[in-house]
This record gives sequence, structure tokens and C-alpha cells, in this order.
Amino acid sequence: MSRDPLDTEIQFLKGVGPKLAPLFNKVGIKTVRDVLYHLPRRYEDRSHLPPLSSLRPGDWATVRGRLTGVDARPISGGRVIIKAMLSDGKSGIQLVWFNQPWVRKKLEAYKGELIAYGQVKEGSTWLEMASPEYELIDEDGGEAFARITPVYPLTEGLGQLFVRRAAASALDNYLGHVVDPLPENLRRRYELPPLDWCLQAIHRPQSDDDRKAARRRLVFEEFFVMQMALAMQRAETHQEPGIAFVIPESIDEELAAMLPFTLTGAQQRVVSEIFDDLRRPEPMNRLVQGDVGSGKTAVAACAMLAVVRSGYQACLMAPTEILAEQHAINLRNMLEPQGITVAVLVGKMTAAQKKKVYEQVRSGEAQVAVGTHALIQEGVEFSHLGLAIIDEQHRFGVLQRAALRAKGLGNPDVLVMTATPIPRTLTMALYGDLDLSIIDELPPGRTPVKTHWRPAVDRPRVYETVQELVALGQQAYVVCPLVADSDKMQAQAAEDLYYRLTQSVFSNLRVGLLHGQLKSAEKEATMEAFRRHELDVLVSTTVIEVGVDVPNASVMIIEDANRFGLSQLHQLRGRVGRGAAQSFCILIADAKNDEAQRRMEIMVATSDGFKIAEEDLKLRGPGEVAGTRQHGNLDLKIADLILDGRLLEEARGAAMKLAAYDPFLEKPTYQLLRGKVLEWRAKINSMPVA
Repeated sequence: MSRDPLDTEIQFLKGVGPKLAPLFNKVGIKTVRDVLYHLPRRYEDRSHLPPLSSLRPGDWATVRGRLTGVDARPISGGRVIIKAMLSDGKSGIQLVWFNQPWVRKKLEAYKGELIAYGQVKEGSTWLEMASPEYELIDEDGGEAFARITPVYPLTEGLGQLFVRRAAASALDNYLGHVVDPLPENLRRRYELPPLDWCLQAIHRPQSDDDRKAARRRLVFEEFFVMQMALAMQRAETHQEPGIAFVIPESIDEELAAMLPFTLTGAQQRVVSEIFDDLRRPEPMNRLVQGDVGSGKTAVAACAMLAVVRSGYQACLMAPTEILAEQHAINLRNMLEPQGITVAVLVGKMTAAQKKKVYEQVRSGEAQVAVGTHALIQEGVEFSHLGLAIIDEQHRFGVLQRAALRAKGLGNPDVLVMTATPIPRTLTMALYGDLDLSIIDELPPGRTPVKTHWRPAVDRPRVYETVQELVALGQQAYVVCPLVADSDKMQAQAAEDLYYRLTQSVFSNLRVGLLHGQLKSAEKEATMEAFRRHELDVLVSTTVIEVGVDVPNASVMIIEDANRFGLSQLHQLRGRVGRGAAQSFCILIADAKNDEAQRRMEIMVATSDGFKIAEEDLKLRGPGEVAGTRQHGNLDLKIADLILDGRLLEEARGAAMKLAAYDPFLEKPTYQLLRGKVLEWRAKINSMPVA
């Protein structure tokens, strides 16, 4: 097979060569194809540069002029401040750099015109632009002027001029080798320009409309290929032989007898969706999303009861021992009165205890097994596993999910659950191969948690409030970001705070300490003592983030709350508000930047987990939200889940239509597209396990 010219190494591209190639490699550009897909991060319209006299503080502007002076003076700490005056002949602006002596050296030797981009600020004498991006016009030969100019992501030593010339060379010499993977009928249906035109327009836009049309097509293609990969994976799963469960007609009466409460409308809807899946002969692959306290465990118990009554076993895998044990307690309370045996398997158990559980599971005596990743270890064999439930799915990897499924005889149904609300766009991107159910209703009688943000100076008053509530018979959590003091981070440490509280502020109270570095037996004993109200206050790290259910705990204090992400704060807050008493979450934080302040304000303003997740996505990006680092950050090259949500929905709809017609892209029209989709599938399946 002849080599694709687009795979030509970057060093052989005219204008690059072996000396510059390593610099391009540092930003991930190794081939001509990489150059074409190294897209500008913004554009400057240099055909209409504003006169300096028109600038106002707060403007982001591109300015052009001649340097009339460069000055450098030392400031504290051995640093230096460089100021350069830029003039367009009628007015001026001062460009300012802090502690960048190489800028002074470069500018002092330069006599030509300069272009700079940055935010305009009020200075003591002149308007200023601090740490602007800049280019020397003489170096560029003027070729980038009088047009919309791309500005590319760079690395040290790699200037805009080099990247622009490489892009121009790639377009001039290789654009004819670009093959469009989207067939013409699909492009026409969704009004997508050809790929070669788009690459030309994205690097050399003749107008802003051209640039936007080109980007739209490239984003659509990336989302479409991803969604087709997920659809193909989903179609393969549905082709596999599964179990058509025969759920007895008496199941409704049994559910009513099992549950000590009436399911909400949302829970009933989700249970119905699950039962419909169970009855089908192909394997279920369903994701259940529900906010903190929405009742996912009750839904899981309903599914387990249906499966057991159909003659099969069920299991539930959780990411932590505390969560697994909490699930076991709740499931035993519901299932064992119905004559269903629930076994627990976690890493801390002795060899003899594990051996006993292995035998219960192997023989079928245990109809339900609950555990951590210990469930997928060698030695665990089920008699007739029909349903595998995975809680907090984002904490497990693809391979772990597959390993649990492999424990079944035949092909068990899989139900994955998460209490971490995931934004809709992220759900489509990560879990597009799963059917989705959302529990969007909280049980009646749940009193919303009142959330307050307090600065650190108010800590004594906050602790007084804890004393008052404990005197009324309630309990409190105090959560810290660290286990022990750290030289790397100035933040509250659980061990240190526990010592100080027990010695002074809460010396009259029963205070416990819980964190991940304790031995399993110590953690279990502490948690059980808190559940039994043998402790008034529990000082903890985020080990209590999910699964801990103590209805009498009505106060959650989060120390250095600015150290946590929004979704994590929301999960922690979900540990209270589970009983009849009014509950409180108090965020202690000296939020010193805009983002930290915004997080605190959002937490105070809403308790809606999905709204919080959307804000978290905007603030932190998809790579940080919902534990998606293990998903390779999606590796999106062009698309942006925050900006392009509507386009993702359009691309997903297009993929679903095509998948219904040709799920494995076997028709000749789609062979080029199939190659792209299989590449993405390989990427999905090679994502590292958490």
C-alpha cells in the first residue's frame, strides 16, 4: 500500500526542515496532516486595525505602531519591568512585560513596526497593555497584514511566523491529497462544505463567515465520527445474545412489600425502562443518572429483585469499601426480608471470609453480591449472574466493566449508576453507547440544605453553630482537603484539625477522625460509631464523598472549600439533608480569585446537581469534570463540549440515523468514514483504566 502523502514527516515540509521539526513536535505536530489540523486558537482582523486614540480601558485589541522607546528598571525580588512605547504617529500606548529580560534585548535592537495583542488598561500616564502577544512586522515581511490573520497555539522557540509558513506550505503542496471521509449525500443533507475547502478557509479565511462555516464542518465531523463509533459499539452489544428475563406478574406486589416507601414518579419511570430492557433478549446497557439523594439504590434493588425472581443472580460493584458496605446495608434491609441472601466482598476481608463468600456466590446461595473491584478478581465465579450493576461508573475503566460482565454465564445485563450529575454534552460524548435514564425528582419530604459561604475569620462563629446543633442532638461533618500538613499546599489537614478541635473548640464533644490512609478496620469502626451516634463530630477527608448515609448528620462544614471542584462540593453537601431536621452546608473559604468566588456563589445559589455540573464544565473543562481524565480527556482536536453543545446534538442525531440504516458502515459509500470510525473506536477501547 502506498504511503499517504499527508503522513510525510514535518521535517520534510518546505519551510520547516530538521532544525525546526523538534519545536513542532513539542506541540504535537509530527506530520503534514498534523499541520493542517493544528488550528488557530483565534484570529486578528488586521485589515481594520484601530487607531490608538480610539482605545479604551477593558478593550481587547490588536494594535500596530512603531517603537519610540524601550525602558527597563528593576523591581523587588531581583525582577525587572520592561516598558516599550508604541506610537502610530498620532497617539501611543505603553506595552509592559514583567521579568522577561529577553524581551528588552529583542526590542532594543529592533527599529521597525510592531503588532501587539492584549487587554488595554489604565496606566499612570498612558494606556497600557500588560504582557501582550507581539510580532515584529519586518520579520513577517508584511505578508500577514491587511487580512484576517490566524494566531496559533505555540511553544517556547516556535513563533507564529514559523507555524503560518508551515501551514501555507502544507496548503500549497498537499491540499490536493486530502480525501473527504464524509460522502457527498451526507454533506449535502447537513449543509457541510468539502473538507479541502474547510482546511483552506480555516487557515486562510477570506471572511469571518468562511471561517465559521469551515469550523462548523470540522466540529460536526469530529462529533459525528465519535458518535458513530459509540453507535457501532452499541449495535455490536445489541447483536450479542443476552438473557430475556421472565419477570413474574407478582413483581409489583413484591416491590410494594420490599420498599418502605412509595417510589417517586421518576423512579417508577426508570424502573419501567429497566424492566423493559430485562425482558428483551439482547443485553441491557443502561446508565442511570440521579442527583444526590434521588434514590438510585432503591431502583437498583427493584432490578435485583426482578432478576432474582427470574432465577438469576445480581451483583453491584462500587469504587470504595465504604460505599460498598453502605450499599450492602441498604440492600440487605430491603432484600433479605424477601428471602434474598446478600453477600459482601471487599479487599479488607480475611482469606477465610473471602473463601466463604466465593462459595456462596459460586453455589448460588448468595443471590446478590455487593463489593468493590474484588468482585472481578480471580477466584470469584458466579453460578448464574444475570445482572451486573456498577455504581459511580466514571471511577471505573472500560476494562473493569468488561471484566465484571465476563463473570456471567452468557451475557449479563449491565446497569451503570452515578450520583455525579454529568452535563448532557459530556454524557453524550462519554456514554453514547449506553441507553440513558435520569432520576430527575427527589423523594417528597426532603428539606433542601441551606448553604452558606463564610471567610476563614468567621470560623469561630461557625464552630459555635455546631455546638448549638450538637446540643440539640444532631451531628456534624468537618471535611478537609488534606490528610496531613503539606509543604506543597497551604490547606487545612484533617489530622491537625482533629487534634486542635479535640484539645480546644470541641473538647466537650465526641470527635472522630476518618481518612483514606487509616486501616480498613479503623475506618469501618469510626464510620459505624458515627452512624450509631457514638460520635458528635466527624473530621474527615473526601473519603465520605459518596455512599455515606447518616440521617442524623445535619451539618457539613467544608474547610478550604475553594480547594474543591463544584461537583465534589455538591457530592459532599449531599451527605447531609437526609433526615427530618433542617440541614446546613457551610463553606469556609478565602476565595482569592474570580473562579473560586464563582464556585462558592454557585453553591450558595443552587442545589440542582445538573446546573452545578454544567457550571463546573464551563469553569474547569471536560477533562476535569466527572472524573473523565481516565477517558483520555476525549482527545477532541477541534470541537469544544462547552461551545459546541448544539452541534454535538445535531451530529449525534445524524449518527443515530445512519446507524439505523447501516450500523457497521458496510456499504461502499461509507468505507472512508468507516476507517475514521474504527480509529476512534480503537482510541475509546485503549483509554486507560482509572
